[in-house]
Amino acid sequence: MAGRHKFTYDDGDEYDGEWNADGQRHGFGRLNFSDKSSYVGHFKDGLCHGFGVLSFADGSKYEGEFAEGKFNGYGIFRRADGTKYEGQFQGGKAHGCGLLTFSDGTCGRPRNEGYFEANRVTERRSCRDAVRKAQGAAQTARTQSQI
Repeated sequence: MAGRHKFTYDDGDEYDGEWNADGQRHGFGRLNFSDKSSYVGHFKDGLCHGFGVLSFADGSKYEGEFAEGKFNGYGIFRRADGTKYEGQFQGGKAHGCGLLTFSDGTCGRPRNEGYFEANRVTERRSCRDAVRKAQGAAQTARTQSQI
């Protein structure tokens, strides 16, 4: 089954992309979920892995790096209400240096920038480098998803 194929799952999800010899999504592809969410990017052994864009049915979106099916590395998560987090992720959560910006463009008082653990600021500090890397990862994910 290795190569590029389209497949519709029993639950209505549809995948169009590359597969490995074991019949797993592997390489570049687009996965459209039955709830109108979608993922465009790279897969490894059946899971989102590498750069990708995950768009949710409510309008929220993650652009950046994935590992083993979860947000992992640098990226940007934008909620449907306009709030965004730019920075590091681990295991699907904001974890590491990052910046939280609210829909009105403010970052809160005190500023919601620093070291995050499990989606919460645990230490306030400048994270310009992490934000810049997150913006770069998001741009790479967007560019690759246009292929």
